[in-house]
Amino acid sequence: MSNKIQAIRGMNDLLPKDSALWLSLEKTIFNLFLSYGFKNIRTPIVEKTDTFCRAIGEATDIVEKEMYSWQESNGESLSLRPEGTAGCVRAMIEHNLPREGIQKVFYQGAMFRHERPQKGRYRQFHQVGVEVFGADNAKIDAELMVMTYSLWQNLGLKNITLEINTLGSSEARANYRFLLTDYFTQHKDQLDEDSTRRLSTNPLRILDSKNKDMQSLINAAPKLMDYLDDESSKHFDEFKAYLDYLNIPYVINTRLVRGLDYYNRTVFEWTTTDLGSQGTICAGGRYDGLVEKMGGKPTPAVGFALGLERLILLLEAQEITLSEPPLSIYLVILGDDAQLRSMQVATQLHHALPEAILYNDITLGSFKAQFKKADKANADFALILGEEEMSNNQISIKPLKGQGLQQAMSLDEVIKYFKN
Repeated sequence: MSNKIQAIRGMNDLLPKDSALWLSLEKTIFNLFLSYGFKNIRTPIVEKTDTFCRAIGEATDIVEKEMYSWQESNGESLSLRPEGTAGCVRAMIEHNLPREGIQKVFYQGAMFRHERPQKGRYRQFHQVGVEVFGADNAKIDAELMVMTYSLWQNLGLKNITLEINTLGSSEARANYRFLLTDYFTQHKDQLDEDSTRRLSTNPLRILDSKNKDMQSLINAAPKLMDYLDDESSKHFDEFKAYLDYLNIPYVINTRLVRGLDYYNRTVFEWTTTDLGSQGTICAGGRYDGLVEKMGGKPTPAVGFALGLERLILLLEAQEITLSEPPLSIYLVILGDDAQLRSMQVATQLHHALPEAILYNDITLGSFKAQFKKADKANADFALILGEEEMSNNQISIKPLKGQGLQQAMSLDEVIKYFKN
């Protein structure tokens, strides 16, 4: 038996060679959110288990089967966060933030769910999400759609569909739940094991079933859209009017219910067919009753989360590179005096060219060995500090890609050369 040390199944390392794409993606997302007036919020990775039970719902797959939970010595149950909204709501209530007016926040970080790992679905995964507290009109729902639509365009992504639905008020949803339970009870012999269990706990989730044998039964089920309260109907019509006016294409999917109990009114998913079964890359909706349910003052709220692993998979599937790599310079040095001088040169270059990548060789190998490393680092230029350069108080620039002759100049001229 091998005792080689390894990561836990479904929890992956991000290696240095892959990190540039992640950093680029995160920077693009954060800059967009900031431009829409969102501020960053960071909540703990661990919360009281009750926080998630109250927010997500006891009868959800997440709480029933997927949370990493444990007992503290004082008997308190704690859990690793399986999603980001519950912690945000807890923070809003604890610090009484909605009293200061509408709160627009975004979060980022690792989430944890104990499920069977597969491509695009991991036990530790990373989400970026936004939440808006204190706005109840459809305009903010539409702004979230504009923002995500802009993100796909900024990233150059194609083949993404917006699916929308409305779940109505909690009263309309409760009435619909009775209808649905009644309908599926009459056809109980056609339900699979999962759906039979959900019949008593969360019948709306049966609509979400991927079981091909049940699709005609599900298609014939009553539609929540036919039992909406007037206010929710009006809200949904306003939401669609914004999308139409803004030329954001969408499809209405009456089976879209989302897996968490806290949603009401608007729900949505951005999906793609380029990732097989894990086709949802961003999803969310309204949860107007959640702040009150968790002990706060009644506060309307709406938000979404997007999965970074799936976005990365989609960027790779569509062969998209996010940005031109920055200028890359390798300092090639010969001699102890040059080693000292190289630190001064590197410091001034970092200051003058903050976006450039600068490699300062630390091995004191031969010129040939250092140039090999410059090639391996995929550097654009070598800056050479040898005996001749040191005696003339100059630096030689050698282009490593394409045409161009090696030339010697002062450090000030080197900086001007790169700035041009």
